[in-house]
Amino acid sequence: MENEKLKVLIVDDEPGILMSLEFLMRKSGYHVFIARNGTEAMESIDKEQPQVVILDLMMPDVDGYEVCRYLRRKEGMDFTKVIIISAKTKEEDIKSAYEAGADLYLPKPFSTRLLVDKVKQLVK
Repeated sequence: MENEKLKVLIVDDEPGILMSLEFLMRKSGYHVFIARNGTEAMESIDKEQPQVVILDLMMPDVDGYEVCRYLRRKEGMDFTKVIIISAKTKEEDIKSAYEAGADLYLPKPFSTRLLVDKVKQLVK
């Protein structure tokens, strides 16, 4: 799939992370959308149908687990890859993320180069 056409949704309630990931993904040639909370994320999923969602778990309204489950229940969204980024590193948190439908779990802090590489691998 061409990078120019690849839609990436970044969901995080921390402005610094949101801005740096948005810059990084745009620089990598992706069409980027951002959401600052779970509610915005679900609206963006409905509207934009992204191929990749980079999703934080801990958010003030709807958490990342629920956003991931929401996406997985949506018809025609089987192709979407979900990368969870979170400061939660307990085994049960990671297990819950995969059970919710995540394709990959990256604990914060993570290497931005690794994230770009993982996005490329997931959408091959």
